Amino acid sequence: MTTSKFKIWVHAARPKTLAAAFTPVLVGAAIAWSDDHFIVLNSIVALVCAFLIQIGTNFANDYFDFVKGADTEDRIGFTRATAAGLIAPKTMLRATVFSMGLAFVFGLYLVWFGGWQILLIGVLSLLFGVLYTGGPYPLGYNGLGDIFVFIFFGIVAVMGTYFVNALEWSEASFWASLPVGALCTNILVINNLRDVEQDAKAGKRTLGVLFGDTALKWEYTIMLLLAFAIPPYFNIQLGYTIWIYLPFISAPLAFIHAKKVWSETYKPNLNKVLEQTAQYMALFGLLFSIGIILG
Repeated sequence: MTTSKFKIWVHAARPKTLAAAFTPVLVGAAIAWSDDHFIVLNSIVALVCAFLIQIGTNFANDYFDFVKGADTEDRIGFTRATAAGLIAPKTMLRATVFSMGLAFVFGLYLVWFGGWQILLIGVLSLLFGVLYTGGPYPLGYNGLGDIFVFIFFGIVAVMGTYFVNALEWSEASFWASLPVGALCTNILVINNLRDVEQDAKAGKRTLGVLFGDTALKWEYTIMLLLAFAIPPYFNIQLGYTIWIYLPFISAPLAFIHAKKVWSETYKPNLNKVLEQTAQYMALFGLLFSIGIILG
């Protein structure tokens, strides 16, 4: 494989959005650490599975959006490899199957350790990763993408990571999953805000197409507020110390990003905001995890 071909595949994997895979595992592992249940190998395998599922989902989106005609010449988002003719559709489909299959293979270790509950979580994660843009009723085409992201990249990923360490469910891991799900959802919000016009033409009924730009801007703001509402809950209700407020250090960045979302009128500029939103998710997750461990 040539260097240029390698770069094409790296770009297709969308590394700038992989915070969506890294952050929930980090936070779930931090809760496990604070409860003296942390297992290094299990957390590493969970992270590998999360990355592979995220990449497989990105490949599936690349393939199915091309097949459904959603990626057109009018696209203002990042270049899609299949639509641009850089990767053949059948090759992208095979890459999707390979990534998801590899995630399943690695996940078998976690199933061996955690039992049927992890098997169910893993299978559903793989299934919905494909059904996000594939299948007869793709979630992302019918206004359900935000719910899917919040549940699977937030609640399921954080609580699942905790479970494969502790072999039990945790109230703290549930509450910790909410800011993760909210900030991950905001990555999708920016994607949908940028592509409202193109999605409408392609028949892709995202929340932006259904309710308009303003609704997405409010969604972005509410998700940020939800994220910042959780550390006080940890302090007041769960007994964590003031270290849990570490994410508030990042509040000025959150305000700057929200201001851009509300004020930006030139949609191509939202590509940068999308990257910054993903980076912010990772930053918040890191600060939150440190606060959990110290708290």
